[in-house]
This record gives sequence, C-alpha cells and structure tokens, in this order.
Amino acid sequence: MPKVLVSDKLSETAVQIFRDRGVEVDYMPDLGKDKDKLAEVIGHYDGLAIRSATKVTEKLLEKAENLKVVGRAGIGVDNVDIPAASRKGVIVMNTPFGNSITTAEHAVAMMFAVARQLPEASASTHAGKWEKTRFMGVELFNKTLGVIGAGNIGSIVIDRALGLHMRVLAYDPFLSEDRAREMGVTKVELDDLLAKSDFITFHVPLTDRTRNILSREAIGKLKKGARIINCARGGLVDEEALAEALKDGRVAGAAFDVFAVEPATDSPLFNLPNVVVTPHLGASTTEAQENVALQVAEQMSDYLLTGAVQNALNMPSVTAEEAAVMGPWIKLAGHLGAFVGQMTEEPIKAINILYDGVVSEMNLNALNAAVIAGVMKATNPDVNMVSAPVMAKERGVQIATTRQDKAGVFEGYVKLTVVTAKRERSIAGTVFSDGKPRFIQIRGINIDAEVGEHMLYTRNKDVPGVIGALGGTLGDLGVNIANFTLGRSSTGEDAIAILYLDEAISEEALAALQKTGKFLQVRPLHFEI
Repeated sequence: MPKVLVSDKLSETAVQIFRDRGVEVDYMPDLGKDKDKLAEVIGHYDGLAIRSATKVTEKLLEKAENLKVVGRAGIGVDNVDIPAASRKGVIVMNTPFGNSITTAEHAVAMMFAVARQLPEASASTHAGKWEKTRFMGVELFNKTLGVIGAGNIGSIVIDRALGLHMRVLAYDPFLSEDRAREMGVTKVELDDLLAKSDFITFHVPLTDRTRNILSREAIGKLKKGARIINCARGGLVDEEALAEALKDGRVAGAAFDVFAVEPATDSPLFNLPNVVVTPHLGASTTEAQENVALQVAEQMSDYLLTGAVQNALNMPSVTAEEAAVMGPWIKLAGHLGAFVGQMTEEPIKAINILYDGVVSEMNLNALNAAVIAGVMKATNPDVNMVSAPVMAKERGVQIATTRQDKAGVFEGYVKLTVVTAKRERSIAGTVFSDGKPRFIQIRGINIDAEVGEHMLYTRNKDVPGVIGALGGTLGDLGVNIANFTLGRSSTGEDAIAILYLDEAISEEALAALQKTGKFLQVRPLHFEI
C-alpha cells in the first residue's frame, strides 16, 4: 500500500480521499515547519502533500529514498526545488485549476477597490469622518483593460471584464488570433497594451522572461492615469519605480496582492494613499482551499495507484484511461531503450524514435520519457521517466521523434535508433494482442522475440557450427537455455541469436563463448519484467 505524508494543513475531506482510495496517510499538518523532523521521516513515504509552508529542498530530497510524488495544493511551487526533484526522479504536481475563479475574482475585486478607493474610504468612515467629496473614483464601464497573460486565470478575468462592458486588450505570445477572436479580445504587443490601457492586470508566472515585465522603462510607456493590478506573482513589477510613478501622478493607482519579497513587511508601495494591498489572498476562499486540497489528493492517489499523471510540472501528463491503454507500449518503450542502452558503451549523441500506426496517435511525450529512461538505466540504475529526460538534456543528447501512418504488417510499432560518434544502433518492437511486448527487428534483421528477465544476445557470421558451439559451450558450463530466437540478414551475412536463460549468465560462461572464436559480439541483457 502506498504511503503519503501530509505535512501542511489540508482539509479532512482531502485526507479521507487518500484513505478511501487505499492509500495509507499520515496527517501531520505542522511538520512542514520543522525541516529537521521532516527530513528524519521523509524516507518512509511514497508521496508528500503540501501547501506553501513545507520547503522541498535538494537537501530534503536526498533523504527521500522512497519518494515518488510531491503534490502542491495550489498553483505556486516556489517552495519546491523542481530541478532537484527531477534529478531524483520525483514527480511534482500542482493544482492549477482549483483556485482559478477565486484568484480571478480577487483581481476584479482589486480593480473595483482601486477604482473607487474603497479601503481608504472605509477607513475614513470608520474613523467617524464623512469625506464624501474626497473619494472621487472612476467607472470600469467603457474603460480599456490590458491583460498580460490570457491563460486559465487571465481568460476568466477577461470574461468578467467583458461582462462589465470593458474593452479588453491581451498580450500573450501563446495566444492565437483565432483564440483571441473567440474570447472577444484584441491581441496586441506589450508596448501597445501599456500605451492604451486604463487598467492593467497580470496573470503570468514568474520566469526569467516575465521578471520585471513592468520595468522602470515599461512604466514610462504607460498611459497617463493608468491603474495597475497584480494578483499573480511578486517580481513582475519594479515596485520602487511604480511607487515613484504613483507619487508623481503618472500612475493613478495600484492594487497588489503579491510582492517581490514575501511575507511583505515592508514595500515601496506601502502607505501610499492610492494603493490597495492585501497579503496574498488570491486563493484564500473556503471554496478554493477545499478544491485544491481535494484535487491534489485525487491526483496523487491516481498516480500512486494507477500511474496516471495529472498537472505534473516535470513529467508528461497521462490520464488514467491513457495509462490503461498505453501501459504495454510504455513497457515496450522501456525495453527498447534498455536493450540499446546495455549494448552501447560509448557516449550517446542522439536518440531518434519512430512511432508507426496506432502507437503514433498516443501520448508520445510519455513514451519518449520511457525510451530515454530505458537507455539511461544502463549507466544509472536509479533513473526513471522523470529524471531521464533531464539527464539526457544535461548531457546534450538530441531527442528526435517521428510519427508515421501504418507502414507494415503490424498495427503499430516503435523503432529506436541511438547515435554515437562511432555507429548507429537500432531496434524495433511492437505489442501483440496478448499485451506482451516483442522485439521485431534488431540491426535491420527481422525477428520475433519476447522479452525475458535474463537474456543473452550474440552476433556472428551466418556459417555452420555456430549454434552448436553456442549450445555446447553453455551446456558444458551448466547454463540452461529456456528458449531462443534466431535471425539473419541473408545467407552468409550477419546473424543474431536471442537466448532466454533461467538466471544471469556468469562471466566464466561469457569468456568461454568468446574463446570459441565464433562470435562477433556476446552481450548479456537484463530486463525489468
């Protein structure tokens, strides 16, 4: 039974989901704040469910010997070292949709608050003042809203803004013209958005490309009197430059829920009369907190019990339905990679994968990850589908994928070619109706070979006496051959043999085969069945 640790506060309903699904769970909501104690116990768990208090660092991951998945109840994963998790082979999931409406609504609320100076007016009235003429606001109706980032949350904000009869401009490099028209917005470049928008709201993650996207220079391009709303991520705006623009009147107001440094106990934006600030409340509604908790429990349970991957940040997503259909093909992909990885001793320059027929219509990202993991396991047994693509990229291995329609007698097959400085080595395989993977071609030679745990591969010239030498030598040493498959390119040319053994072959037996002088290559193989 998989075992999950919940180290931050999660709803009891979410914890019960783990139990109901057959996952053992320990609920210790304050453990995330004690990094030393967490490091002591993390090695016992397959999964770790967190919010923002738990810090999943490289140091913690070193102790996580059995950890397979980290689930973040929420969108932000600033508290998780994703590269370190990937190298460790740990999937990192978040819940990007559970708090989308809540965050979008907060952005709209902040727009209203800064447009009508609601916090200042409320404080003044609470103080017994009646400063009706002091708080002159502006309408949102017929104003232009600039949305930076038209993804999940941004699109909800756009929908609400259109309902308020605002004109909407959108800057998003990934937004197509067709999608923009469908949403009812005008797609523009960033400078146009800055120059034409009365209100600007951010809905992008913090990356190297988006950091300080509203820089001092960009603030100089704003329409005079614009109002800035940031409920996305701190660091998107140069807060000091914005504070200066607010003080001199170039910017009419700002509303911030997020800050470059959090918890934010000090900021250039604090105590300015035309600024509304909240303590990162974007996802803080009862509904959102419950939604993300339930979602992370479902996602982690699905992965640990069925292999389904949802909303992973370092692994291709695979639905439960896909996992059921693709399971044998993923197993085949791993076996193909393992075969070539065990046969290749020199550094790999490229991995080329051809998908034919029915398999070409599947989730190729997941299949690619399985192939690469199989190849890399030969030199690093701890590698898996999460860490393998990272390792390949770090080593400069080029990955190429090709799809093609059914082109042979099989309904579908996978062909793998690994390129080194000295040679190319290829193998192809398919999945038969019994669900078992088969090798169907090695070095261009057609064969039909099931995959066994302990196998022996030999290559020789197609001349008489080779099979006798193979069987006689192994027989003399007490090595039992459970089964074998033969193949050749043509008479007198290259021939290969695949032998199925009851146990791993000894170094003594390998040396004896080499001494016969009959073989060009003898290689023991091991597969995880």
